[in-house]
Amino acid sequence: MGIEELSARELRDKIAAGQVRSVAATEAVFKAIDRCEPIVGAYISTFREQALAKAREVDDRVAGGEPVGALAGVPVAIKDVMCTTFGATTCASKILEHFHAPYNATAVEKLLAADAVIVGKTNMDEFAMGSSTENSGLKQTANPWDATRVPGGSSGGSAAAVAAGMCFAALGSDTGGSIRQPASFCGVVGLKPTYGRVSRYGLVAYGSSLDQIGPLTRTVEDCALTLNIIAGHDPADSTSVDDRTAPLADYLEKLEEPIQGLKIAVVPAFNAGADEQVLKSVSDAIKVYKTLGADVIEVEMPHLDYAIAAYYVIATAEASSNLARYDGVHYGHRTENPADYIEVYSKSRAEAFGKEVKRRIMLGTYALSSGYYDAYYLKALKVRNLIRADFVKAFEKCHCIMMPVAPTTAFRIGEKVDDPLQMYLSDIYTIAANLAGIPGISVPCGFDDIGLPIGLQILAPAFGEDKLLQIARMFEKVTDWHAKRPSL
Repeated sequence: MGIEELSARELRDKIAAGQVRSVAATEAVFKAIDRCEPIVGAYISTFREQALAKAREVDDRVAGGEPVGALAGVPVAIKDVMCTTFGATTCASKILEHFHAPYNATAVEKLLAADAVIVGKTNMDEFAMGSSTENSGLKQTANPWDATRVPGGSSGGSAAAVAAGMCFAALGSDTGGSIRQPASFCGVVGLKPTYGRVSRYGLVAYGSSLDQIGPLTRTVEDCALTLNIIAGHDPADSTSVDDRTAPLADYLEKLEEPIQGLKIAVVPAFNAGADEQVLKSVSDAIKVYKTLGADVIEVEMPHLDYAIAAYYVIATAEASSNLARYDGVHYGHRTENPADYIEVYSKSRAEAFGKEVKRRIMLGTYALSSGYYDAYYLKALKVRNLIRADFVKAFEKCHCIMMPVAPTTAFRIGEKVDDPLQMYLSDIYTIAANLAGIPGISVPCGFDDIGLPIGLQILAPAFGEDKLLQIARMFEKVTDWHAKRPSL
């Protein structure tokens, strides 16, 4: 088996045992980047010399019998929405194109402490606003399975990099499905942890009550390994949950143990808008669980129909507030030769923000304005509580809920870019988990008739990532969809 065929954990174990050199793995990744990047366009920036220097350091420590971290020498990528002291932190926006952060995000610090080799920062929808990575202000990313199609978004660069073999794992962020949907489109595993399980410190905010960092990997086991590293309380993040309130688990410890008496819930009414091939693959995946002894029940979640409306009020309102800081004064792009301070603010933002970011700022500002706050924002928060209650009630009857990740497989580049409402509907199955703050995972479960990947979405109760990963691993062990790779 070649280096490029290994999972992140297999590679870590071989590097730690001295059977494979991290330098060789890192060189293999950059060879893949050199070959695939002109087609895929997954990276905004890469750090070849820095990565090779870190790989040599790991190899030297292994050779000297010194201890190494849990991701020792494994090449990984970071979505360019997380602050790093190396390279620019752009959020794929012209307003931050030359911004260099003075600190690392906590999740990045934890990867570095685990001796991961960070090879680059990946492309995304500008400020994580989008479902296709077409809203990047810096470049276009293509799906490795078909370069005429989108990789999903907003973590499309991370998903594409993992799928194309341009890293062994990557971090993304998920505000309304931005890890799970690109994972589904690119045929990889993507996990959105419970809100508060992973520190958001150093994550550039889009929707502060919704955003969550999580891993995109080749296997469920690699997701568990990465979550072990990045999870945990962070005193620098007030939304990070205290480990005493929600104790951490070793997500690898019981991963191979199947859930006995597994009860799966489905929401039939909520699947109505999905493509037939997507529904068939998800249905076939659930049948696999039945052969493993699981029981399947139907549940009603009457408020899920309002999830998209509530989400796009709450998310845009928070975006309007969060993006007010990009004003041409503190940092970022500043317009040339402004007539006064009003022009500094207005022209800097007009020149450097993309169309979708401007749209969401305007929607959010309207929702928060005098006379409309109660009618829109406050009502959306009430609906959010009803959706959260729907999940609590459903989980009293089951271990998990299964549904599609997206209504379709990857659509063509440019197909929906001029129809924002159709684009927003790409998130119809993922948004509710963010509103409720619960964990969700996408695992590969099939392909459509033109060879595009399909993902199965599994949702679990808050802080139930250990059980969620066990359930996902049950499916992965008896199928080989996750082992399929695009040929580039």
